[in-house]
Amino acid sequence: MSMINKEVGDFSVSAFWKEAFHNFSKADILGKWSVFFFYPADFTFVCPTELRELAEKYEEFKEIDCEIFAVSCDTHYVHKAWYDASKSIRKIKFPMLADPNHILTRDFDVLIEEDGTAERGTFIVNPEGKIVAYEVNAENVGRSASELLRKVQALQFVAEHGDVVCPASWHPGDETLKPGLELVGQI
Repeated sequence: MSMINKEVGDFSVSAFWKEAFHNFSKADILGKWSVFFFYPADFTFVCPTELRELAEKYEEFKEIDCEIFAVSCDTHYVHKAWYDASKSIRKIKFPMLADPNHILTRDFDVLIEEDGTAERGTFIVNPEGKIVAYEVNAENVGRSASELLRKVQALQFVAEHGDVVCPASWHPGDETLKPGLELVGQI
């Protein structure tokens, strides 16, 4: 069943962010674009490569008013321990949400019940709190922060301009399409 246009459920979770513990809820995602970046667990192998790359692109996400939320089923204490132990993870400036009770992983349907861990899922959520794009990868395949940024930019462009579509590999400034027409040029 598709998750497109599914509204994110109410949640309240702890997080490690800006070297301190915080609480986040659904209210914190409304009014801006968000990315929920689920990963299996702290202290693993593929996850730090993805999170480091995402951290390197974080300012570009902030420039387009998009917040990143890294999510695993670890506690906020484990997030802090990983942050303290890893040079790569210390580069993270976005919130690391803790989901040991599986509130978010169940809502986004990425919980691996038998392991109590999350699938490697990426969800783009619009300012109204609805999922507008997502992908779930095999545990052993990392994701691209550059491609994720491009997708957010394309979704924002379409949301702003309504009747246009972004063709394959579209980037800001590229030509767009109108349904039933050929390329219409830059807008």
